[in-house]
Amino acid sequence: MKKLVFGFVVFLAFSCTSKVTIADIAKLNGYWEIKQVKMTTGEIKEYKVNETIDYFEIKNNMGYRQKVMPQFDGKFLTNGIKESIKVNEIKNTFFIEYHVDNNKWQEEIIEIADSTLILKNKENTTYTYKKFKPFSFK
Repeated sequence: MKKLVFGFVVFLAFSCTSKVTIADIAKLNGYWEIKQVKMTTGEIKEYKVNETIDYFEIKNNMGYRQKVMPQFDGKFLTNGIKESIKVNEIKNTFFIEYHVDNNKWQEEIIEIADSTLILKNKENTTYTYKKFKPFSFK
C-alpha cells in the first residue's frame, strides 16, 4: 500500500510540471512584465507595478529582448538597447542565451504558457513573468 501511495505522489509531482516543448518557444514573443522573483534564500519579492517590461521577439530560435516603458497612449518608450538572444535545447531543457556587448549569460525556461513565463538563472534565482496587459481607463 505504501508503494502505491508513493507511486501516486511521484506521478502527481511529475504530471503537474509543465514540460517546455519546441512549439512553446513562439509563446515568448510579446510583452512580459515581472510578477515575482524568488531568491535562492527563499525570499520572494512581489512586483505590483512595473515601470519597464520586457519585449521578446524570436524567430527560428534567434531574436532579441528589449526593455520598454509602456505609455498611457498605448505606445512604448525604449533606450534602444536590444539584447541578442538565442534559444538552445540541451538534454530536453530549453535555455535563453543572452548577448550584450561582451556579456553573455543564460536562463533556463522552466515554464511557458500563454500568460505565464518562468525563468531560472545559474544562481537558481527564479523570475516569474505575466503577459503585459495595456493600460485601460475604462
